[in-house]
Amino acid sequence: MNLIKDGKRLDGRAPDELRPIKIEAGPLYRADGSCYLEWGGNKIMAAVYGPREAVPRHIQNPTKAIVNARYNMASFSVDDRKRPGPDRRSQEISKITSEALENVILTEMFPRAVIDVNIEVLDAEAGTRCAGITAAAVALAAAGIPMRDIPVSCAAGKVDGIVVLDLIGEEDKKGDADLPVAIAPRNEDILLLQMDGHMTVKEFDEAIDLAIKGCRKISKLQKEALLKKYKTFEEE
Repeated sequence: MNLIKDGKRLDGRAPDELRPIKIEAGPLYRADGSCYLEWGGNKIMAAVYGPREAVPRHIQNPTKAIVNARYNMASFSVDDRKRPGPDRRSQEISKITSEALENVILTEMFPRAVIDVNIEVLDAEAGTRCAGITAAAVALAAAGIPMRDIPVSCAAGKVDGIVVLDLIGEEDKKGDADLPVAIAPRNEDILLLQMDGHMTVKEFDEAIDLAIKGCRKISKLQKEALLKKYKTFEEE
């Protein structure tokens, strides 16, 4: 089956086009910061709690805060019901998300503290790790956590020999390669870079450029969502 025909993908997008994205900052009242994100078929809720004293005390770092990201896919988020609880993939994504966020949060301001970042995937299509990091970044900003920048994430890949932006499920399963990237958009420092599949050096460079181009567009949506939240506060 051809995944790209006459320059169009299965969902009708051009190779360099993002899926529709909707971001809402602060939908949860009990969290210190939160975000609801829809990205194509993905629906993600992120909630931030803290900073608060890390317990038990032996996990405390006397020089900086611990960033504790927890990525979880709900049992009903995929076609075949997923067994509840963390699996190897969830643990891996939780770890790389913590590391990506730790690079922009001013953790040195909160020694001996922990910042909890909960990411719940309610509906999954493809690109949930990128969507989770993007939602978590908005939730952190909504919580007032000091950061050097608001991180953003997007994937590029190779499908039918063509470099494309923001893969859907079929492209993720049957494509040639997938390249999730997270950046700090102000200076475009790379916070996360993973690759599954094979690309030539030229294709890799093209995919990185395309992913960063997608990140820039999504970064604008993150800022618009945060501005909308605080504009609502002012009106109230």
